[in-house]
Amino acid sequence: MSAARDLIEVSGLRKSFGDTPVLKDVGFSAAPGTCTVLLGPSGSGKTTVLRSLNVLETPDAGLVRIGDASVDFGELPRDKGARRRAVTDLRSRSGMVFQSHHLFPHKTVLGNVIEGPVQVQGRPPAEAEVEARRLLDQVGLGGREAAYPSELSGGQQQRVGIARALALEPDVVLLDEPTSALDPELVGEVLAVIRDLSEQGWTMVIVTHEVRFARDVADQVLFLHDGVVAERGGAEVLTDPREERTQQFLRRVLEAR
Repeated sequence: MSAARDLIEVSGLRKSFGDTPVLKDVGFSAAPGTCTVLLGPSGSGKTTVLRSLNVLETPDAGLVRIGDASVDFGELPRDKGARRRAVTDLRSRSGMVFQSHHLFPHKTVLGNVIEGPVQVQGRPPAEAEVEARRLLDQVGLGGREAAYPSELSGGQQQRVGIARALALEPDVVLLDEPTSALDPELVGEVLAVIRDLSEQGWTMVIVTHEVRFARDVADQVLFLHDGVVAERGGAEVLTDPREERTQQFLRRVLEAR
């Protein structure tokens, strides 16, 4: 791994829930402006990897670095304040897009997007609002700033979630199955926004089962199985996988669509 070149560096990542190991020595790196796709069957550990990058899950061991912020979870500072600062610094480098939107139902679209920049980052509301309106235009929701989440379709809500993540000006955008909770006819509009972000040079890590979409955007594919990276490479992992486990998974996914 090249720390000078790579924006993301993960090594020795381990995580267990109770007596069940979920991640077993996972490692990868990603250069700026690239899209990394995490694939694998349910329970393979891909979402736990994603959540570890944002410290929504605290790994038992391993190093996670984004930019110049890093945490070695096997050697966390004993001082609680120092530990909290290190975790907060790492978390601030990424913006998370969840499966089920997680929008504030009592806030407008605009209110949802400016919440993080104003309340977490302390940016002036007027400045945050200008940027939020630009981002809502970018995701195709200009003119819906005053709407509430209940007035939007699932696809529109997810696009607000993407704008909310971008509003934090993160180094990395993390997307956890961003289309899994959507009706099939709404999937395309969200994937189109993500494809645009890839073309604009955002660094992204995506958990998805949308294999055909992944072929279009992935610079790197990691296939996880039983808590380890069983196969890695470029988009050829999706078209000509070497490992039998990867081949079986792709057959099942593609036959189901």
